[in-house]
Amino acid sequence: MNLPIKLEDIKTASNRLKHYVRHTPLLRGDKLDKAINCEVYLKPECLQITGSFKLRGATNKMLTLTDEEKAKGIIASSSGNHAQGVAYAANKLGIKVTLVLPENAPLTKIEGTKALGAKVVLHGFDSIQRYKKLYEIMDEEGYVLVHSYNDPTLIAGQGTVGYEIMENIKDLDAIVVPLGGGGLLAGIAVAVKEINPKVKVIGVEPAAIPRYSESRKLGKPVEVPMKNTIADGLMITKTGDNTYPIIEKYVDEIITVADEYIYKALYEVVFKTKLVVEPSAVIGIAAAIAGEIKYKSNDKICFVLSGGNIDPEKLVEFIRHKRK
Repeated sequence: MNLPIKLEDIKTASNRLKHYVRHTPLLRGDKLDKAINCEVYLKPECLQITGSFKLRGATNKMLTLTDEEKAKGIIASSSGNHAQGVAYAANKLGIKVTLVLPENAPLTKIEGTKALGAKVVLHGFDSIQRYKKLYEIMDEEGYVLVHSYNDPTLIAGQGTVGYEIMENIKDLDAIVVPLGGGGLLAGIAVAVKEINPKVKVIGVEPAAIPRYSESRKLGKPVEVPMKNTIADGLMITKTGDNTYPIIEKYVDEIITVADEYIYKALYEVVFKTKLVVEPSAVIGIAAAIAGEIKYKSNDKICFVLSGGNIDPEKLVEFIRHKRK
């Protein structure tokens, strides 16, 4: 099977991005060891320049556009993190950008995007509604699309997260990755499995929107109904046709986890690591707390914390919910 990206694409992206994104550290999360019962490592993409891994893929995509495409301007749809990544990269590269965000997007994400000079269109409450509006604007204005998860060049950019992890530690037993659209998981899976196939790669998605779990059961990309979840950054209903074959080949396990465990994980991470993270970022730790990930107590497990763009008031609200 010819897959959309190879390890060489991720290596190229890593070299291309080194002057544009932050090589985030690999942290030892020892204060979480007891709660999870393993040796915890954290890849905190919440410390990325725009607060999320999304900057990597968006920048990699825009750096490969032709001069003609750059002149047309770009458009993207997002619940917030991809929008900020696109806006930041576009600002650095001098490209005009329009972003379609949900009407209920966190205020920090809306303001952060506007502050970078992007035109923001608020429309709908889910990815289906947003993309419908996006394609209407795209047809009218002739903009170039920077997809949030299904573009091969973007996936290669997200894969640099996994490439950095494998550079920083050689004897990991598993890497656990939040699963929304699938771009992050697909990219990391290629990097990890091509460097060391013995490392287990696990994707975790919200139980409310199990698009990849259902796709794996049926053997093809599927779309599931939109439902509410605290993990707003993972609210995608459709499996990507480019991410799906990569995930099927390289990802060992896909797990779903309920919101109640995401609340618990958020509490654990914020208070024990002092990192500001959003609910979507801790879904892997939530799965471990829920007992859904099987490992030995001396296993070295890396959890990717995908982002930290969250309204402070919302964070306080979520922490209080856990204490009830």
